[in-house]
Amino acid sequence: MISRRQFLSAGVSVGGGLLIGFAIGPSIEDAEASESAAPFTPDAFIRIDPSGQVTLTMHYVEMGQGTYTSIPMLIAEELEVELKSVRLEHAPPNDKLYMNPVFGIQATGGSTTIRAAWEPMRRAGATARTMLVQAAAQRWRIDAASCRADKGEVIHAASGRRVEYGALVADAAKLTLPAPESVTLKRIEDFKLIGTPAKRLDTAGKVDGSAVFGIDVKVSGMKIATLAQSPALGGRLRSVDATKAMAVRGVRQVVKLDDAVAVVADHMGAARKGLAALDIQWDDGPNGKLTTADIVRDMDAVSRKPGAIARAEGDFAKAFANATTKVQAVYQVPFLAHAAMEPMNCTVHVKRGSCEVWTGTQVLSRAQEAAAKTAGLPLEKVTVHNHLLGGGFGRRLEIDGVIRAVQIAKQVDGPVKVIWTREEDIQHDMYRPYFYDRLAAGLDADGMPVAWSHRVTGSSILARWLPAAFQNGFDGETMDGAANPPYSLPNILIDYVRHEPPNIPTAFWRGVGPTHNIFMVESFIDELAAAAKKDPVAYRRALLDQNPRAKAVLELAAEKAGWGKALPQGVGRGASLQFAFGTYMAQVAEVKVAGDGTVHVQRVVCAVDCGVVVNPDTVRAQIQSAIIFGIAGALYGEVTFKDGRVDQANFHNYRVLRMGETPIIDIHIVPSRETPGGMGEPGTSALAPAVTNAIYAATGKRVRTLPVADQARRV
Repeated sequence: MISRRQFLSAGVSVGGGLLIGFAIGPSIEDAEASESAAPFTPDAFIRIDPSGQVTLTMHYVEMGQGTYTSIPMLIAEELEVELKSVRLEHAPPNDKLYMNPVFGIQATGGSTTIRAAWEPMRRAGATARTMLVQAAAQRWRIDAASCRADKGEVIHAASGRRVEYGALVADAAKLTLPAPESVTLKRIEDFKLIGTPAKRLDTAGKVDGSAVFGIDVKVSGMKIATLAQSPALGGRLRSVDATKAMAVRGVRQVVKLDDAVAVVADHMGAARKGLAALDIQWDDGPNGKLTTADIVRDMDAVSRKPGAIARAEGDFAKAFANATTKVQAVYQVPFLAHAAMEPMNCTVHVKRGSCEVWTGTQVLSRAQEAAAKTAGLPLEKVTVHNHLLGGGFGRRLEIDGVIRAVQIAKQVDGPVKVIWTREEDIQHDMYRPYFYDRLAAGLDADGMPVAWSHRVTGSSILARWLPAAFQNGFDGETMDGAANPPYSLPNILIDYVRHEPPNIPTAFWRGVGPTHNIFMVESFIDELAAAAKKDPVAYRRALLDQNPRAKAVLELAAEKAGWGKALPQGVGRGASLQFAFGTYMAQVAEVKVAGDGTVHVQRVVCAVDCGVVVNPDTVRAQIQSAIIFGIAGALYGEVTFKDGRVDQANFHNYRVLRMGETPIIDIHIVPSRETPGGMGEPGTSALAPAVTNAIYAATGKRVRTLPVADQARRV
């Protein structure tokens, strides 16, 4: 871990520019004692050149969520420069300098970016501003308190003097770093940029084609490869006849691995034709007969046994036994693929004694480590270039694609871009786990809960991804949304049974723990309201007296959705409420169910309290995106297995929502002065129960297992 002072170290001239950023090593005072020592390195975040150009070295990645606009807004606000004047550069891999404090490594995910950057990046900008003002004041021989900064200048109103930042960088670089407590951050009411709509800085490049995603990388002499991995998860390569493949024009090489085969060619067309021409024999391995039914049967069995206790308050067993009404249910959610628009890809050039990687990843330092280990090289001999991501959703928190590309590149003379086909991307994804949950509640004579239990059964992603986070038999991510529902629930018992299916890799999926837990909790709350013969929104409201922020978003969403107003036959409204990723959110879905069970989500109303909003346009876009992603998962998303193989292969049988199916999405942001919450994922996890609760309202059919499929059939 780095100290607060190291985290904020700033104020050294590098190449004629003032750098403000995070540093490891000697303090400013120590460095100034040596003429040759430089307390700042290229790891810095903010660089101001003599021209006045502000450059932000971005350590979070852009995968459509607006990071490349929101983070510069934090800097620009405190630095007092216009947003359009901030230029971005990708940060190199370095956990010590660029770690996300939530994860302890350099990573983008978990809706943590704004939460993690909120104070540090503002403070970096404010520190730079303070030093520039001080440099101007010293030049003018006046008190710095009589000066102010505005639009890249320092101004002394009394004398009318002003000077641009660029003219001050040499002087500012000589100053001693101010103590953190002496740097004043702006009050919320003084914000000029934060909280206002801002045009995204990455839009122009995406429109004119100059933006470079991982799949766009071009390197001189580069070949293209595509691959086939064992269709049975955990299987191995038995043999391959490459004769016909090598006869395909443009095919240069066939690379054999223990569990995969790659065809290297001049272009993707030749690589795909060569791959199709291979005669491959596979050894399916010990799980070659595995089916989804096998997995569910095992989960049902293990879910009947007590698990690690995540929360226990009161005496659930006694309260449940004495309850007037008892309600019990089993809820299930399936394996889900990420199906990002940009399939997995990675370009690698392995040379004698070095390795260079071009990719799009959410975990740059881990990608470097994986490449180094696979290539058998020291870390410092591996260079990784990060690029825009054409969809992450947690898939690119994994480094299996980098490992696979380096394995192939080790056998190729020159750089090679490895591109997974859509089929490989879906059938060899790392899936959102299957969860099999048991819920029980006891109600009093008025239908209100006096006992609540929730047993979560499924994989622990963190036990693999970050073992230190797996404590006492469970991890916080798996239980997020289950251990601490927003309601006042007496005599509560929450436990977790970890169960890992054989050879099925599981990973984070947009919404992480809440994607399953919120579905379970909010569906079951609706069941309790039905058992009590009470309105679902009124029932929730009665349980929220101790949670005013949650109650406020629930009431706002219900009001804007017209809750309680008459609807046509076959149309229902359903509500959901959650506190996840530091954000309060309520959704009301309006759903039409046809007689054949076809479900159309007509409208979704969302009310959100995510604390201080940096860019309201980004918040709305994130919610819209998350709701669309969530509808696809709720209605269609499912990965199933037969003979150890994934049944789904492409968008024809792993459906995503189509443009004509997209509902009206009505978003209401609650003004707040609270610390910012996360925004990338809450919309997804809140969506599914709102839809299934609406299906119940329309049909009387309770959906306890996703996807909805034909469960809404009314005839």
